[in-house]
Amino acid sequence: MSESHVLTESPPVLQARDVSKEFGAVVALSDVSIDVYPGEIAGLVGDNGAGKSTLIKILSGVQSADRGTITLDGSSVHFTSPADARSAGIETVYQDLALAGNMTIWANIFLGRERTYGPPQLHLLDKRRMAQEAREMLERLDLNVPPINSTVASLSGGQRQAIAIARAAAWGSKVIILDEPTAALGVGETHAVEEVIVGLRDKGFGILMISHNLQQIDRLTDRIWVLRRGHMVDHCRKADTNLEEVVSLITGASRQFAKGLPA
Repeated sequence: MSESHVLTESPPVLQARDVSKEFGAVVALSDVSIDVYPGEIAGLVGDNGAGKSTLIKILSGVQSADRGTITLDGSSVHFTSPADARSAGIETVYQDLALAGNMTIWANIFLGRERTYGPPQLHLLDKRRMAQEAREMLERLDLNVPPINSTVASLSGGQRQAIAIARAAAWGSKVIILDEPTAALGVGETHAVEEVIVGLRDKGFGILMISHNLQQIDRLTDRIWVLRRGHMVDHCRKADTNLEEVVSLITGASRQFAKGLPA
């Protein structure tokens, strides 16, 4: 984490309150609450089966909560699809990235949002306009990426991840959710992607990052939220805790801060 970063005192940009989700007899989430602030990286950690994937699917519109509320910029929202979440300003980057390898960088940035011209029935692609707008978007984000006409298949893993994150940020998003953003990357590429993430935080984005890499959580996050068995057992500012305490909360060894966790 950037030691000089000062945590925002602004209201949360994204809030979930008492979110619950069951799949038959299986309780995936039970009264889970979380805040994501603008200009912060919030780390979401927990063991396999803790409920992390279910929570981000609800926040990104893939699934609906059985109970609970979600607010964005102070207004209540209800998503019925990922398109709803994207339109509201929540973009999610999953591990598979959802990039088209045979297409250019600019085409991937506009994938599903293509610019067209001419008669409505023809929908002619305005390639020149999209390439120029994509270039301007990436320049505004201060991202060091290959030429805009490069195909994604020609990029390294770290460059592909950077493009996926850039696409999420380029559309005026308020919140970016990152699911294991460097899981398959080497040390050098991980460092490059982490610089992209920190840069977006410093531009005011609210970032929610899911990672099993606790050293990465230690380096990047400003606030840590710990899920265990579908319960949010604790959250704290990174400066007020350490990795040993976080691990003990993940595993259940520590009961000091647990809130309503079943034995």
